[in-house]
Amino acid sequence: MRSNVRSKAKASSKTHPPNQFAVQQSKRKLQQDALRPNDERDIAFRHMIFSIPAGKVSTYGHIAAAAGYPRYHRAVARLLRTDPPDQLPWHRILGAGGEIKLRGEAAHEQRERLKLEGVQFLGKRVDMENFEHAIESWKIYQ
Repeated sequence: MRSNVRSKAKASSKTHPPNQFAVQQSKRKLQQDALRPNDERDIAFRHMIFSIPAGKVSTYGHIAAAAGYPRYHRAVARLLRTDPPDQLPWHRILGAGGEIKLRGEAAHEQRERLKLEGVQFLGKRVDMENFEHAIESWKIYQ
C-alpha cells in the first residue's frame, strides 16, 4: 500500500510538456490584444518612436520591448498604421533584421525617406550594425 502512494507522488511530481492547445490559445490572446487600441501602451510606444533621431532606425520588436511590452510588435505596427500620416516618424521603424515590411509604394517611400536621412542599405535591408538606434528607455522618462 505504501509503495503505491509513493509511485503516485512520483508520477504527479514529473513535469509534463506544455499543452499545445494552451500555448496556441495564449499566443492567439496576445495577438488579439495587440490589435486593440490601448492608450497607455500607445503613449509608451510613441515615446520610444520619438526618441529615434534622424538617420537612425529601430525595429517593431525593439520599440515594443523598450516600452515595456515585449512580444507586442504587432501593436507597434497597428499604431503606426492607424495614427494620422506624418504624426510619427514611421519610416524609422523596420522589421527584424532591418527589413522594410511595407509593400508597394509605401515601401518605396520608406526607403527614400531613410536614404534622405543618410541611412544606408545592404541590399534590401538597412545596415543595422551602423544605423540601429539603441533605445535607452530609462533616459526617455527622466
